[in-house]
Amino acid sequence: MTYEDERVFTEKRPGTEEEPLSRYIQRLTQRARAFDARRPWVWDGLLTTFWTGAALVDAAGGWRNIARDPSVPVWLILALSLTLSVPLFWRRRRPLPVLVVMACASLVSCWTGAFLQAGFLQAVAVFGIALRLPLRTLWWTLVLVTPPLVVGAIRFPQGSWDQQVVPTLWAYAMVALLGIAVRSRKDYTAALVDRAHRLEIERDQQAQLAAAAERTRIAREMHDIIGHNLSVITGLADGGRYAAAKSPEQAAQALDAIGTTSRQALAELRRLLRGEAVRDPQPTLADLGSLIAGVRTAGLPVRLEIRDEPAPEAQPLPPGAQLTVYRVVQEALTNTLKHAGPGAESSVLLSYGPEDVTLSVTDTGGPGSDIIGTGQGVTGMRERAALYDGTLEAGPLPTGGWRVRLRLPLEDSPS
Repeated sequence: MTYEDERVFTEKRPGTEEEPLSRYIQRLTQRARAFDARRPWVWDGLLTTFWTGAALVDAAGGWRNIARDPSVPVWLILALSLTLSVPLFWRRRRPLPVLVVMACASLVSCWTGAFLQAGFLQAVAVFGIALRLPLRTLWWTLVLVTPPLVVGAIRFPQGSWDQQVVPTLWAYAMVALLGIAVRSRKDYTAALVDRAHRLEIERDQQAQLAAAAERTRIAREMHDIIGHNLSVITGLADGGRYAAAKSPEQAAQALDAIGTTSRQALAELRRLLRGEAVRDPQPTLADLGSLIAGVRTAGLPVRLEIRDEPAPEAQPLPPGAQLTVYRVVQEALTNTLKHAGPGAESSVLLSYGPEDVTLSVTDTGGPGSDIIGTGQGVTGMRERAALYDGTLEAGPLPTGGWRVRLRLPLEDSPS
């Protein structure tokens, strides 16, 4: 048996015991509503034809069974029957004018004593008014359906007048309440559909925002990883080239360092692109030493100073904030390697205060103008700082060189 045959075999068919009858009826109702929405004139024509036929059957002679005056002309009975039934074709588009026309015919019917049963078709128009028009329009409905009843009770009294008027008014009231109930149900269903549609749109927007945030995070991490490691590799390659002629051993050490740095960069990229970087331990402040050692190997003298450092078990910064400090140091030293020129030196100062942690990375070189706000590095550092309500400043020093200053408040979690 193929997959398609199995799907057809196991599919629930309408009317079978595997499918509830209520679901089958609900599906048929939905199809009927969809067809009516596409071609409303079909249902209006069928309904009007049915009630017109019923009214004409009664006009053939059955109206005399309840008439108070059986001598009403047949042509008038025929005209009143058509006037009470044919306007139903427009009941959904113009329910109030339809009721006006039918009420006039009903008034003539009661005045002449014919009392046509087709007069009860006004209830269809009353239902349409309660379903589609503002509720205050129901007062006009009361004004239209009451006069024929009062006129008939006065001209042809039969028992007490309230027995001829009140029961019919109650019937119209029940029809109006039914229309209001159906209307409330439709409005409630429409509200649920609209809410579901808005929630679906919001869900898609949240997914798009999450995807954009994830792309931004990956781009930022890739910039930090690739930019830093390539700068280190470039420095090692330049140093190895100069050392090859005088000290082959130092050149071999530079090549080994290049291989180690390349493998580390590839490993970090694989973890990042596979989504493992979030689960794996991220660099912390304890890894600053190895980071600076690698930069020193690339040829940039770096001095590290940490003031008022707390004990490891009392570290006031959460892991995410520690990663921010690490990446800022990494990006600042990478910019120094790329832009400061030969002979530059750098210093890293990390200071713990009672309310915040301050990081200052300075160098003695002359960075290019493309660092200030134009590259992705400084922008990425500012975004990282903003995640933890921190601030970052980057700019030239009056005495020459460059400084990157980061301030992070001491908090348990990011905002």
